Amino acid sequence: MNLVRTAMLLAFMTALFMLVGFMIGGRGGMMIAFLMAAGMNFFSYWNSDRMVLSAYRAQEIDERNAPEFYAIIRDLSHNAGLPMPKVYLYDSPQPNAFATGRNPENAAVAASTGLLSALSPEEVAGVMAHELAHVQNHDTLTMTITATLAGAISMLGNFAFFFGGNRENNNNNPLGFIGVLLAMIVAPLAAMMVQMAISRTREYSADRRGAEICGNPLWLASALSKIARGASHIPNADAERNPATAHMFIINPLTGAGMDNLFSTHPNTENRIAALEEMARGGMNVSTSPARAANPVRKSRSVPNTGLGRDGSQPPKGPWS
Repeated sequence: MNLVRTAMLLAFMTALFMLVGFMIGGRGGMMIAFLMAAGMNFFSYWNSDRMVLSAYRAQEIDERNAPEFYAIIRDLSHNAGLPMPKVYLYDSPQPNAFATGRNPENAAVAASTGLLSALSPEEVAGVMAHELAHVQNHDTLTMTITATLAGAISMLGNFAFFFGGNRENNNNNPLGFIGVLLAMIVAPLAAMMVQMAISRTREYSADRRGAEICGNPLWLASALSKIARGASHIPNADAERNPATAHMFIINPLTGAGMDNLFSTHPNTENRIAALEEMARGGMNVSTSPARAANPVRKSRSVPNTGLGRDGSQPPKGPWS
């Protein structure tokens, strides 16, 4: 159902784009705007992982400096049938995580030091399984397509603002100046709402698939509750400087309050938790250890020593060695 809904939303956005182009730009203006938006998003598609990881000053880790965290992602990737992604940590007290990359073969997953401090290994496994589900579902590609269309629609709206549509289209358009106003204001707003709706839909799908990958929906449910509380009280300065990346995180890093409304990038956290709890009650054969790890997870109290502290200090404490 989520796939059908996503396809319907993409079809609606495509139709909206074509309608706006016809109303104000003519065929020539429509093609120019689309090519410009496609060019920008093509660049973002190939470079989005490096751009986002750089924005958050994330550092790549391996099993030498973060053996347990790395092992959990390796086992989760095996469970999902995915290639091992690159693994990153970024320094932020706010618990959160995201995935990036244009496809499973070029994917990266990143977690904050705050996530490792606040969550148990089981909860971290649930979170990272959710991010791997985004990779497996090709959500990065889906969101790139929606961003391309939304950008093109916004460009057409800007074209209407500066040029008011060409004379030929104004003569042929029964709505006249009202049509131009609709293209300037209503169409970009509608495109933004559709883009956010697709983002919310993909979060529900990633929750379900992530629970299957890690083997226990309650790990992710517990993690979402903790992350939402942390994100609502602990600011993420990098996210505030890069609000366009908010939809990438498992919980909105800007407010932590993803309400199920037209203008939210994330579903309501309580609704997500309820869906996961229902999944557990439905008789899912749950796992009892993170990602079927080959070695038991030790409960020592230190974060991987990756030197992420920006002031030269050690990272926060947490259940990791």
